[in-house]
Amino acid sequence: MKRTYFIIAVNLVSCTLINAQKTNLAPSAPVTDEYFGTKIVDEYRNLEDLKDPATINWMKSQADYTDSVLGELPYKKYFVDERLKFDKRTGYSVSTLKITGGDLYFYLKKAADDKYQKLYYRKGFKGKEEFLYDPATFISTFDPGSTQKHNFTINFLSPSWDGSKIAISMSENGKEISEVIIMDVKTKQIYPEVITNLEPTTVGQVKWLEDNNSFFYTYFPVTDSNSPEYTKNTEVTFYRLGEDPKKRKNVFSRVNNPELNIDEGRFPGIVQFNQNDPYFIGNLGDVDDFTDTFIISRKDFEKGIKSWKPLYYKADKVYEKKPVGKEVYFMSGYNSPNFKLCKTDLEKPDFKNPEILVPEKKDETIKSFEITKDGMYYTTTKNGVDARFYLYRNGKDIPIKLPFVAGSVSIEIKGKEYSDVWIYCSGWANETRRLKYDLKTNQFEEENLAPLIAYPEFEGVVVEETSIKARDGVEVPLTLVYDKNIKKTGNIPVLIESYGSYGMSYSPFFARSFGMWAKKGGMVAIAHVRGGGEKGEIWHKAGYKQTKPNTWRDLIDCTEYLIKEGYTSKEKVAIWGGSAGGITVGRAVTERPDLFKAVIVDVGSTNTIRSEITPNGPGNIPEFGTVTKPDEFKALLEMDAFHHIKKGEKYPATLITTGINDSRVVSWMPAKFAAKLMANDASDNPILFKVDYEGGHMGGADLARAYANVGEVFAFVAWQLGLPGYQPKENKKK
Repeated sequence: MKRTYFIIAVNLVSCTLINAQKTNLAPSAPVTDEYFGTKIVDEYRNLEDLKDPATINWMKSQADYTDSVLGELPYKKYFVDERLKFDKRTGYSVSTLKITGGDLYFYLKKAADDKYQKLYYRKGFKGKEEFLYDPATFISTFDPGSTQKHNFTINFLSPSWDGSKIAISMSENGKEISEVIIMDVKTKQIYPEVITNLEPTTVGQVKWLEDNNSFFYTYFPVTDSNSPEYTKNTEVTFYRLGEDPKKRKNVFSRVNNPELNIDEGRFPGIVQFNQNDPYFIGNLGDVDDFTDTFIISRKDFEKGIKSWKPLYYKADKVYEKKPVGKEVYFMSGYNSPNFKLCKTDLEKPDFKNPEILVPEKKDETIKSFEITKDGMYYTTTKNGVDARFYLYRNGKDIPIKLPFVAGSVSIEIKGKEYSDVWIYCSGWANETRRLKYDLKTNQFEEENLAPLIAYPEFEGVVVEETSIKARDGVEVPLTLVYDKNIKKTGNIPVLIESYGSYGMSYSPFFARSFGMWAKKGGMVAIAHVRGGGEKGEIWHKAGYKQTKPNTWRDLIDCTEYLIKEGYTSKEKVAIWGGSAGGITVGRAVTERPDLFKAVIVDVGSTNTIRSEITPNGPGNIPEFGTVTKPDEFKALLEMDAFHHIKKGEKYPATLITTGINDSRVVSWMPAKFAAKLMANDASDNPILFKVDYEGGHMGGADLARAYANVGEVFAFVAWQLGLPGYQPKENKKK
């Protein structure tokens, strides 16, 4: 009887939703484009005008309606309450740690009751903590006289070499364009000049020179993320404290260096250097793992001589690199898809035949490395989920046993002149731990800046790393998180997350949300599909441009595996993908709408043949392709979920999200997907479109809002998959 009540309640809610939506369809003004003889009808081209009152009103009405529905789902309250309870138990959290050579620790800290993080520092790990800066006091140079309250958060820190000054980058409501202030650490005085037009979370970070008085950064001429000129013609700027930031010294860019033939959509930036290095190295960045890179001698730079020259090109497959004096150490993907560690002389460079320090490993992918006084520390992973730690020293490759099994490991150092090295270890079921490694004793010591707490609520949650055989015989890694007492009933509510782009691995991290879901009887699965970096460059290229269908078909195959193995059924599966993961879940659901009960497309890329005209689009051409080439157009059309929606098809319940300040996946893209899905769906399943009017691609920095957003995803899944105890009440939904 109780189970029957749940089903009736859900059906009534679904009917209410679908009826409401059918009376509020988006305005449609179709446009037909032709690509190489193929005509493509875009029914919702008009929604790309985010200033059109009709578009604004429709999006707002959908957002308000969706908020009213999600806000009443029981799992959301449970989720937010639990997350805030965890925060209070911890007391505070710490992030973005930067350590200077003088052993000054700069970091962001948020107390449980704070809305945003604040800046602190201390002398050494055990030093006395001192408060430095609260972003709530910042007044934007773009709106100095406004009485409107602004919500600025710190998104990047850069202390000078001696720690006497620190650059503090701030942005508002999830926007990626930032303003930077400089603070004198000893006096806590702020310099009057404010540096503007930066995007330091992706490119253009402040990089100090050893005089502790000047630095490089990348300047964005256009800051309006809706402008077609946004991200174009960016330039490396040299700045000295006290100068007028508006009188910029452009030192490396398309405008400053026409002889280098820099494309307007590439992002020039200076590679991190050491004090008194004889050269500066400049990248031309985009989403590709590899870059075109140039070099200039410091002597020429200081004399104002424009002598930038090529150092290497994309074809040389140089990945992460670190200059040290007249040499450069780097990860090479040249004939080494799992990477090898190499070095070469900057005065006589040879990147295709360098000195090989650590050869490619057969079953491990090299992920990162750092240079210290004692040698080169580096990390690897197997299948993206099994991390290892090594030291290369005096010609020997030395494995270092971790104190516990870790899913991911990252390295932190003070600099090449020091022996100090720390690692951050984390996994799906354990919090990130910071440990200092002592080479002399071969021991690790805990040095966490925030307390580690126990989570008795998650007792019994286990993680299983397995793999499934895809339709073409390729083994696809699959992570399962569940309670040890779970039974294969074919009725487990399963949420599958997936990404699969840019060669980025879905690395293990401590996801409290996964543990919470598992303890309620559900399972979380992470499908490590092709297009990611779990198995090196080969894995990336197997889900890239023309091979992109492997990405969503791997997700489909992982879903069918879980059903076949008796874990779940079609009525109990939800899939979740964000950003480029929108391609993955968007095409999975449009190719197999019968296979899933619910879908979450989170700030997702769903209209790929139009992505090239967006601010972030040109930089993504190396990953997804361009509509100006016949073969790449076909690939883009194939991965375009918007154009694969069919009239009269029965689609699963779908939650589509966007942030109004999103400059990576502009909000009209999810809007178009939602509009077309609503107009063409023949099912009684809800299609909800959520617009965050205070967030961007990564949401906002207010943790309570972030918890609410994630809680809504899990609440939507709990509702649609029929999680007992978390169904909406019938009388509130009528």
